[in-house]
Amino acid sequence: MSEVTTRIARLFVYPIKSCAGVEVNEAVLTETGLDLDRAWMVVDSEGEFVSQRELPRMALVKVQMKFSEVILRAPGMLALHLQIDTVEAPARVRIWNDEVSAFDMGDTAAQWFTDFLGQKLRLVRFDPDERRLSSPKWTGGAQALNQFSDGFPILVASEGSLAELNRRLQASGRDAVGMERFRPNIVLEGLEAHDEDRFDLITIAAGGEVVLKAVKPCARCPIPNVDPATAVSAPFVSDALQAYRSNPVVDGAVTFGMNLIIVNGIDQTLRVGQAVSAGWRFA
Repeated sequence: MSEVTTRIARLFVYPIKSCAGVEVNEAVLTETGLDLDRAWMVVDSEGEFVSQRELPRMALVKVQMKFSEVILRAPGMLALHLQIDTVEAPARVRIWNDEVSAFDMGDTAAQWFTDFLGQKLRLVRFDPDERRLSSPKWTGGAQALNQFSDGFPILVASEGSLAELNRRLQASGRDAVGMERFRPNIVLEGLEAHDEDRFDLITIAAGGEVVLKAVKPCARCPIPNVDPATAVSAPFVSDALQAYRSNPVVDGAVTFGMNLIIVNGIDQTLRVGQAVSAGWRFA
């Protein structure tokens, strides 16, 4: 028997790695996560990925998904329209320790990111024929595919976890922060703070059954310190989390949210409001 029931409160897709997310009411589950999640990535002149860690202004790149295109907007820039089904030259790029096949999106997109972010950059699209796998250390040997996510196809967090952080921030005289800083795909309602840390299998009533498995706590880099509205980075979020979220499961790293892999339900549609049930992990 499942031991906790909840609902999907919010859904997010991040078409371009480290740029602003898109909040959606529904999203199709693919073998690499939510459809179009981290399908594109910005790389430097060596083909190495860049992110808000070193370029916080990436947070100001707003993304709109519209029919057959993705539209990018940023302060002081004309809109950039990307056709979802159009790429240019093949490329090899690097994300963390993985070198993967991709497709360059052309000179116009490259110049757009170069002009806005102030260094020579290019935009690439993940090659759907590439098989980039999550670490088998955490998946139990299951083959979990990713596009340009950091390492796992889906990230879940709860409103309760954010509420606890904001309680602590406000008690110290800081303003509350939004869930956007933590870049989850699925946000769950009605849970106690960090209940998601103890989940095992998660079942979503999405027409056909969707089953996801929680495999690794999400260790946090400095990106949650970046205000998504201004791109200003300040360490108060990390400082607050450090006081109570050091996790021995990942060698003492600060964690917020859980990484998931897909067990069942490819091509099902996830929607805000769908019922979710989960069993606790005892290990």
